Amino acid sequence: ALGFLYASGLGVNSSQAKALVYYTFGALGGNLIAHMILGYRYWAGIGVLQSCESALTHYRLVANHVASDISLTGGTVVQRIRLADEVENPGMASGMLEEDLIQYYQFLAEKGDVQAQVGLGQLHLHGGRGVEQNHQRAFEYFNQAANAGNSHAMAFLGKMYSEGSDVVPQSNETALQYFKKAADMGNPVGQSGLGMAYLYGRGVPVNYELALKYFQKAAEQGWVDGQLQLGSMYYNGIGVKKDYKQALKYFNLASQGGHILAFYNLAQMHATGTGVMRSCHTAVELFKNVCERGRWSERLMTAYNSYKDGDSNSAVVQYLLLAEQGYEVAQSNAAFILDQKEASIVGENETYPRALLHWNRAASQGYTVARIKLGDYHFYGFGTDVDYETAFIHYRLASEQQHSAQAMFNLGYMHEKGLGIKQVNLTKRFYDMAAEASPDAQVPVFLALCKLGVIYSLQYIREINV
Repeated sequence: ALGFLYASGLGVNSSQAKALVYYTFGALGGNLIAHMILGYRYWAGIGVLQSCESALTHYRLVANHVASDISLTGGTVVQRIRLADEVENPGMASGMLEEDLIQYYQFLAEKGDVQAQVGLGQLHLHGGRGVEQNHQRAFEYFNQAANAGNSHAMAFLGKMYSEGSDVVPQSNETALQYFKKAADMGNPVGQSGLGMAYLYGRGVPVNYELALKYFQKAAEQGWVDGQLQLGSMYYNGIGVKKDYKQALKYFNLASQGGHILAFYNLAQMHATGTGVMRSCHTAVELFKNVCERGRWSERLMTAYNSYKDGDSNSAVVQYLLLAEQGYEVAQSNAAFILDQKEASIVGENETYPRALLHWNRAASQGYTVARIKLGDYHFYGFGTDVDYETAFIHYRLASEQQHSAQAMFNLGYMHEKGLGIKQVNLTKRFYDMAAEASPDAQVPVFLALCKLGVIYSLQYIREINV
């Protein structure tokens, strides 16, 4: 707590040196969040010399704990809602399902629509998209669809019985029955479930040959659990000869489907140079991804709900803490709230400098809006001195690396006005690029080009008269 206060400057004078001391003490005491914060600081070089190996040490320790908590459901669903994107595209950026749409699916499910029942079952099983995790409702929806003969619902009932919960008692026998029914219908989730049963001897004798067979069937249909387990069998040499090339192939496939354990296994391979060239950089990025799926990620939704409820102070504090842990979405959201001057706990003179700090950190992690904001802050002198050259650099980065139409338009304007750099001949080029990059830019580009045409015409007339 003290480390966060000194890092954020809330209630005390900001001191990154003192923050580092308290974070280090916390990590020595086994605090996982402190380890995660230190991992990010060493990764980004915040208050310390940048060190990939030190970042790797901290992130790997946290990732080990996160991976050990992950069940067959694949870990915590992280809602990464960016407030700036939500303002630009209401309802699009959040990934949330509208309440009316959920009610419509519920209506369909009640009328016997099997696809709606399965969809709602999965939503309630995992949580996310504005739906709270609710195993009781998930079980009910899957039951309805399974009774109607849906193989996907049968397979997910198998998963629920295999894992067990307060709602569904753990039962290998019942899980096996559902997995077999689903697998017999060619369902990859059921096939993967049978593979797990044979791999670990859950309700059947251990049989690696059959486990491999069912995982292959599931993997061929693109089911991430099948791909992950197939990769693990090749990695560990269970039932097959060790083959790191095959393990890498299936872990990569599973990671493309978003399975957090696939990221974890790939991180381990890159950290140790097993089956691949060792890469500290790649390992840290993968471990960071795993760490950000820990149970603390639920605070992102807590912060978002606080903001939507009008409690900007609570929201910004929560986002600032998550920003310390390296969550880009928290950094950009904290910066957004500060930028809008919606947090009264931060002094008027401090809002822009602190927003600038977090826009900078979010931009360093690849967020386009944050990069453009850095350009804006240096262009207008928000939280820093007016610096057209630095503004130009940020706009150019957003244009070249992220193909931002807004950045291209801004570059065209700066070329036109000779701000930061004077190459009027490039003005039209950047305006045209902006129009090509986004349909939304076409009207402002048309107006800008009309104005440019008038200026050139007047300049031509003056030259003739002279």
